[in-house]
Amino acid sequence: MPSDFKIYTKGGDKGQSHLANGERRDKQDLHFAVCGAIDEANASLGLLLCEDLDESVREHIEGLQHQLFDLGSDITCPLSSDRKIPRITADHATHIEHAIDAFQNELPPLEQFIIPGGNKAAAFCHQARCQIRRAEREAWKLHAEEACNEHALQFLNRLSDYLFVCARRCNNNGQDDVYWQANVMLGDE
Repeated sequence: MPSDFKIYTKGGDKGQSHLANGERRDKQDLHFAVCGAIDEANASLGLLLCEDLDESVREHIEGLQHQLFDLGSDITCPLSSDRKIPRITADHATHIEHAIDAFQNELPPLEQFIIPGGNKAAAFCHQARCQIRRAEREAWKLHAEEACNEHALQFLNRLSDYLFVCARRCNNNGQDDVYWQANVMLGDE
């Protein structure tokens, strides 16, 4: 990054920002909605990394943070652009699937729904999972208007699955999962 890089440019003061290819768009453009949700998830993962984590979880999350920046570049650079930016590939989803499978092999089978909680690390995983789900919904809206990289859409879907399994892993390999109980009223014990 150049030493004269300014944090504020005033370029967005009139409600527009630029895509990765330099094109100016209104800030309510779906590209920015998707990228914003991805950024929120990345911030949640940053909070997760402040926790005491198993080394395999830590390595995965650190890598995911970088991949989420690649994903943001991919989403904010239309496929029609000739700008060279990192693109999400089928390999990204495959790597996530392998991580899910590895974690699943260490977890007890899930026999009922769980709710977010257990410990702080698991809660941060669930928070990031929800933010990624929102990014995915917004990305599909964007894809209906303007073609997106289908591998990026698949990656978003797998990532939310990964974060669910990662939450269970952080919850003492599922031992501290909080199970949903139907029809609980406030104050019930």
